[in-house]
Amino acid sequence: MSAELEQVRKRVEAGGVERYHAANAAKGKLFARERIRLLTDEGSFVEDGLYANSLAEGLPADGVITGNATIDGRPVCVMANDSTVKAGSWGARTVEKIIRIIERAYANGVPMVYLVDSAGARITDQVDLFPGRRGAGKIFHNQVRASGSIPQVCALFGPSAAGGAYIPAFCDVVAMVEGNASMYLGSDRMVEMVTGEKTTLEAMGGARVHCTESGVGHFLCKTEQDALDVVRRYLSYLPTNFQEKPPSEEGAEPANVDLEALVPASERQAFDMRRYVKGIVDEGSFFEIQALWAKELTIGFARLGGEVIGVVGNNSMFKGGVLFVDSADKASRFVQLCDAFNVPLLFLSDVPGFMVGTAVEKQGIIRHGAKMITAISEATVPKICVVVRKAYGAGLYAMAGPGFEPDATIALPTAKIAVMGADAAVNAVYANKIAAIEDETERAEFVATKRAEYERDIDIMRLASELVIDAIVPPADLRAELIRRFAAAVGKERFFSRRRHGVTPV
Repeated sequence: MSAELEQVRKRVEAGGVERYHAANAAKGKLFARERIRLLTDEGSFVEDGLYANSLAEGLPADGVITGNATIDGRPVCVMANDSTVKAGSWGARTVEKIIRIIERAYANGVPMVYLVDSAGARITDQVDLFPGRRGAGKIFHNQVRASGSIPQVCALFGPSAAGGAYIPAFCDVVAMVEGNASMYLGSDRMVEMVTGEKTTLEAMGGARVHCTESGVGHFLCKTEQDALDVVRRYLSYLPTNFQEKPPSEEGAEPANVDLEALVPASERQAFDMRRYVKGIVDEGSFFEIQALWAKELTIGFARLGGEVIGVVGNNSMFKGGVLFVDSADKASRFVQLCDAFNVPLLFLSDVPGFMVGTAVEKQGIIRHGAKMITAISEATVPKICVVVRKAYGAGLYAMAGPGFEPDATIALPTAKIAVMGADAAVNAVYANKIAAIEDETERAEFVATKRAEYERDIDIMRLASELVIDAIVPPADLRAELIRRFAAAVGKERFFSRRRHGVTPV
């Protein structure tokens, strides 16, 4: 009996037939069990449900591998679709295995890792896997329940089709392998049948589309190893669950960046906020998220004196750092992620405000901006606002300005806080008078005088004297100031409001 069992075990662990392994290898795709081996600590993976559907022909493990392991010595639960078994499609036992592993991760309070490569549900088995209490919908219900309780991270190596596309969507972050990974609710053939549109899976739901246009993908990876490295690095910044603190490391000095020289005096001249971040945080620690989408806002994890922080910064290199619909959504989700897992937030403001105009109003810029401001308001982790160059209009609110209970509002000596910039303000107030001045020299002198008056009115020293800001800090001293202030805020009270939950302006 033991010999027979061993034979069955080896057959199951081999996955699908050889031609499917060869086809995957030709695309640069690894076997699902190899992905698990490369991601987890050696010898740590313990599998459940190995013999699922083992009495059926050609369905080893029913196409999905589940179990628990450790990554860098920390416990995780893992699910991996085996695309050599009916293209990684779901049957009834596939669904039950996925449901069980998410339930275990949630019950044990450990991160859940999804290694996705699946063609979706097996239509022939739909009655068994789709509609019931333990059907596919329970997967998503469990993911939503676990959201914010445990980290959930997805690496996408192939398709994630139809309802299965929601597994990545409910994760904190998604790493996608370019050329192979895709997410879509309907295949290209279905789209043509329903709408008449002729498209391809790559054009409709490929990795680059989702990482640059839709924002559903967070990391565009060249290889599967790159995607696995993203999973490992992402988890290194997060606690095991919401009740714990992010892991500390020994601090390191920042990269050699002249912060004062980096920021131009002219607001019309752009600079790269990503370089500014690297000049503050521990060298090599900045882990940017969604680097290719809504680039006018930079977000990511970093370490400051060895402690994890989340960074939200306006980047004038792209669209002048103005906030749009996508960048508001990008900020909202990241702030909620940090708040869920006890990651303090650093806001680096260089923002002209939210975008205006017909196009963005039709897209719902007010609604999306309100969503961002809601996330900032509800975040109870330590949060510090630094006005690097400017914070105008509702942009000040969106970057955790004084009214949103930051633990500190810090300004650099050249910072400006106002309803709008001087040029716009002078034009708004004196447009008719300016137009009435015929002499060009006189007109220029009038504008210059009014501009100077406006600049004096919003002088940063005046705002400090009025307690609008808590400190004016030279760039060279900013890092040390932030380390001290975050350390002082570690034990803060994290209650926000007496209620079940707010009504988010989604």
